[in-house]
Amino acid sequence: MDAKRELLDLLLSNARESTEDLARQAGLDAAEVESLVAELEADGVVRGYQAVVDWDEVDQPHVQAEVELNVELDRETGYEEIARRITRFPQVSSLRLVSGDFDFAVDVVGESMQDVSKFISEQIAPIPEVTQTVTHFVMETYKERGIEFTDKDDDERLSVSP
Repeated sequence: MDAKRELLDLLLSNARESTEDLARQAGLDAAEVESLVAELEADGVVRGYQAVVDWDEVDQPHVQAEVELNVELDRETGYEEIARRITRFPQVSSLRLVSGDFDFAVDVVGESMQDVSKFISEQIAPIPEVTQTVTHFVMETYKERGIEFTDKDDDERLSVSP
């Protein structure tokens, strides 16, 4: 496997690993790892490091919604322009152009369902090119960015019955 790809996989698994641990796992020396990480950051391949948070364990309101957007393009406006407008909102945690029944998939966060609904109806829906929004509120998260949110005390053995 390419050293950069292997390093990226290791960083995705746990970006808090020490340089020495990453080097050991990748079969490189620490200086090579530092150089590769610096290069990946400079090239814009690695754009940041973030924690995966289980919001159910935090004592503050937090609501997530996945919103489907349909848009109608005109001669002057393309997907990139619409995306630039939408990504400026701090409530938008991710935005993707997708294939299928709708054009954009937007992850929105807020403090309440009303907060998210108000944001969608007052900020996103009025964008002239947006023709339809469908909001799906996240009720429970079981896995986020490769991390499972299961109870660690559960007995994962299969039950045996006679």
